[in-house]
Amino acid sequence: MSDEDAPDLGAMYRETRERLTSFVNELDDSALATQVPCCPGWSVRDVTAHLAAVAEDVLAGRLTGPPSDEETAAQVARFEGRGQTAILDTLTELGPRFEALIAQLEVWPAVLDVATHEQDIRGAVSEPGARDTEVVRLGSSRLIRWLDPPVPVRVVVEDEEFEVGPDEGPEGDSEPGAQLVLRTNRYQAFRWRLGRRSRAQLADLDWSGDPSPVLDHLVVFGPSKIDIID
Repeated sequence: MSDEDAPDLGAMYRETRERLTSFVNELDDSALATQVPCCPGWSVRDVTAHLAAVAEDVLAGRLTGPPSDEETAAQVARFEGRGQTAILDTLTELGPRFEALIAQLEVWPAVLDVATHEQDIRGAVSEPGARDTEVVRLGSSRLIRWLDPPVPVRVVVEDEEFEVGPDEGPEGDSEPGAQLVLRTNRYQAFRWRLGRRSRAQLADLDWSGDPSPVLDHLVVFGPSKIDIID
């Protein structure tokens, strides 16, 4: 069994958390107050507060799935008035227990969440990095395989190809030439799958034909309302 078949999700979360914590610790007050386009209404500090609160809520049994908009707003509000150091200290303190639970229950959403928000923060402060990490590589594979478009799509990234959707096209058309092909890369797939691109940006990806039948099936939580450049 390959690492991709049975990844150590706890270790991936820990590696991402530690890298993100180190990165944010170096930001000044102005950068911490920067608004994050991928998370409307949130600053960099608010994004880290959300991550710390998720760990708190899961370990306390208050959260058993992805939080709603109301729950995420309450999470950020809970840390109002607390400095960035205190927020990161909370995340660091809870990290080992949270990671053990992630590994035990194979909680992919928690791993994808922290990795996504790392890129959200890096994009907001214009300091890209960590794009060739294990979490992006394995996370993009998982996210692409979860695609369920109404027509067959072949997704081509730099080192692999994925066949998703039904075996046959509309009205039983199974000719190879009828298959829609999307050429992208792992980082971009990781971003657009989790709503970090607008519908217009999705349409502008490198498609072999008309992508309109699949555009509304590409994003887990819906596309961004604005174009995201990172």
